[in-house]
Amino acid sequence: MNPKSIHLNPSEWHVMEFLWAHGPATGRQAADHLTEKLGWSRSTTLTLLRRLEGKGAVASDAETGLKTFRPLVGREEAVLQETEDFLDRVYQGSLSLMVSALTKQQALPQEEIDALYAMLQEMEGERHDGMDP
Repeated sequence: MNPKSIHLNPSEWHVMEFLWAHGPATGRQAADHLTEKLGWSRSTTLTLLRRLEGKGAVASDAETGLKTFRPLVGREEAVLQETEDFLDRVYQGSLSLMVSALTKQQALPQEEIDALYAMLQEMEGERHDGMDP
């Protein structure tokens, strides 16, 4: 599965979030959940499940007599792909430009600053560990 080929729209994200949390699940289970959560009709959920199956994001199985759906792409893979797409589209791939824009809008709590600093130090250490002395 190449997550780079999977692009999820906001409605598809809702379906995938359900499957990541509850899958494998029947179309009825997904529809009941999304009707309760978002007010969607059963046909909307089933259409999205078919679309996601066509994209290769989910697979269905009808061996037990009930058609069940399960995710083929993990949440982490989808999040990473979405983040890369967003970063490329909005910030021309520049993480520092994105962080700068976000911090201009709101102050970061000290614990988040500390966490970011620790990540940067770790990345720097990994970069130096991979170099020849």
